[in-house]
Amino acid sequence: MPNIKSMKKDLKRNEKRRVKNQAVQSALKTYVKKARSASGEDVAPALATVCKQLDKAAQLGVIHKNQAARRKSRVMKAANKAAAK
Repeated sequence: MPNIKSMKKDLKRNEKRRVKNQAVQSALKTYVKKARSASGEDVAPALATVCKQLDKAAQLGVIHKNQAARRKSRVMKAANKAAAK
């Protein structure tokens, strides 16, 4: 436990950020899973949602913008592969 007042504040801030980042990461996992398991007419809206959420997470600093781009690419690739079958 920190003794310095500013470090105590940092500890509180870090905990708040950790919880928020964890929630965003968890939501991203859910959206990606839904997009990968979507079929038929559900694919397009699911992909749009995933792309939007990944961009938002990158904007918030939860993930890096290159990671967001890579994950979007992989989800799109999987969706296109599934659509081709």
